[in-house]
Amino acid sequence: MKHLLASLLLVTLSANAATPEDFIVRAAAGKGSFALKEARGKFVAIHFLLKTECPLCLKHTRDYFTKAPALLNVVQVFLKPDSDNEIEAWAAKLPAEDLAKNPIYRDPYAKIAKAFDIPDGYKFHGQVVHYPATIVIGPDGKEVFRYVGKSNADRLSFEALAAKVAELSK
Repeated sequence: MKHLLASLLLVTLSANAATPEDFIVRAAAGKGSFALKEARGKFVAIHFLLKTECPLCLKHTRDYFTKAPALLNVVQVFLKPDSDNEIEAWAAKLPAEDLAKNPIYRDPYAKIAKAFDIPDGYKFHGQVVHYPATIVIGPDGKEVFRYVGKSNADRLSFEALAAKVAELSK
């Protein structure tokens, strides 16, 4: 009976962990941070990037940063799952003004990806990581859309996100 209760509690905690009400992440460079609760009233697109220096991740983020001003009611949050040391070494190679203008945030060891139940098991550069994904949180703080790619090249395009937000805004 004791093991059954413990198992039920674990399942309940796992189910509740899939939609965190709040999290705070630090910027990859600088002193900035992002808190989910502070974005209430807007849509939040959380982009789960792959580990390492992924050229497709950088292309994906640059495309979003270029087009993001067209979606004023959407906050774009890019999460990098590497260790703090790996993130700091990576950020040191990028222009500080770019990271200040378009921050990428830290998700050390993919803790937030795990909390949102982003599947892992994707083999990438000799590592096993979480799949690339985008979660959209609605203005009320609840998850309203989820896209999980099947490969590094399978990502939610900016145009698809814009269409989804327009649909959700009706």
